[in-house]
Amino acid sequence: MPLAVLGLGSSIERERHLVGALDALAALADPATLRVSRVFESPPVGFNDPRDFYNLVVAFDTPLAPDALNARCKAIEQDHGRPAGPTKQIARTLDIDLLLWGEACGRYGDTTLPRADIARYAFVLHPLAELLPEQRHPTLGLTFAELWARFDACAQPHWAVAFTWHGREISAPD
Repeated sequence: MPLAVLGLGSSIERERHLVGALDALAALADPATLRVSRVFESPPVGFNDPRDFYNLVVAFDTPLAPDALNARCKAIEQDHGRPAGPTKQIARTLDIDLLLWGEACGRYGDTTLPRADIARYAFVLHPLAELLPEQRHPTLGLTFAELWARFDACAQPHWAVAFTWHGREISAPD
């Protein structure tokens, strides 16, 4: 089964929506392969809003094809109050983005893999580099740890926060 890697974010009732998303994704995952990164807090990028985001990355083996997994993710977002359609540049209850699906490259429904956000945003690359440091980016050829080491993290402030999911602390402050 391919490894699916997803980026999750929330800026409205962050803990509640991320816990709900993790619960829903855990139901889709091979439980033996589910991995969850630390949670990072960061200000919004590209728009002004007083609410900071919580972001994390999850990875798991799945039998679902990219378009089917993406459709499930969009349904989870809507279950958490995110309106259908484009909602960029605004605060949101939940954002789930398919970042990687195995070594897939190309267009799958509405998603292009690997997702360009991986190398663009600290709140995506940092947790990904911690979760899968030795895995190589399918098109850039560098490991995620190497990509993170080259990233200008000072340009995009973010910090780890304590976060608990079902009594298990999945992240802790640096």
